[in-house]
Amino acid sequence: MSEVKKSEPLFSKKNMALITNPFNKINPVTIQVLGICSALAVTVQMDNAIVMSVAVTTVLVLGNLIVSAMRNIIPGKIRIIVQLVIVAALVIIVDQVLKAYVYDVSKKLSVFVGLIITNCIIMGRLEAFALGNKPWASILDGVGNGLGYGLVLVVVAFFKELFGSGALTIPGLGKLELFGNATDMTGLYAFDYLDNGLMLLPPSSLFLVAIYIWVQKARNPELQGE
Repeated sequence: MSEVKKSEPLFSKKNMALITNPFNKINPVTIQVLGICSALAVTVQMDNAIVMSVAVTTVLVLGNLIVSAMRNIIPGKIRIIVQLVIVAALVIIVDQVLKAYVYDVSKKLSVFVGLIITNCIIMGRLEAFALGNKPWASILDGVGNGLGYGLVLVVVAFFKELFGSGALTIPGLGKLELFGNATDMTGLYAFDYLDNGLMLLPPSSLFLVAIYIWVQKARNPELQGE
């Protein structure tokens, strides 16, 4: 009698690696250098970074799922066009949801939500993974790469906003003045602390991403040849 092939557990070690590896070994921003533009442009405030991360992760997960489910019926010659149509439809839906529930943040993100359509991470994962793998693995790949991308954005935004304005803007919590109030001269401002205006400019994002990469590779010698 032939043995019955056991199905792979949903959260096997192999599947979990699809989620955990993008946080470090194959991070889409710091290792693959994808999606770097939004990492520089939308990280002035934490709320922008968090909402952008959620938007990209949502589009990536759903896009991976749909493309994987359709992988056997998508003609090879027009696969890029099909992928763009799927991503464009998802981005329009996400954009409308943001305008409905977080309108202020949606205004600040402006065109960058629409530019998710051309985000290299999205198209890269659809082409390199979803087209050749089953839906569940594609979902996990989308979650991992979306969160790996979001981690970099949130870390960069944390330091930019904190040292640039002495506060953090968190969705649902508003602006948290961690260093005190500059107008009332409370907290650190009472000791002549001054905000670093450079941190609120795009060039500081380059410095912070570079420091992030340096720390990441210093902790992981195997990545130093990447």
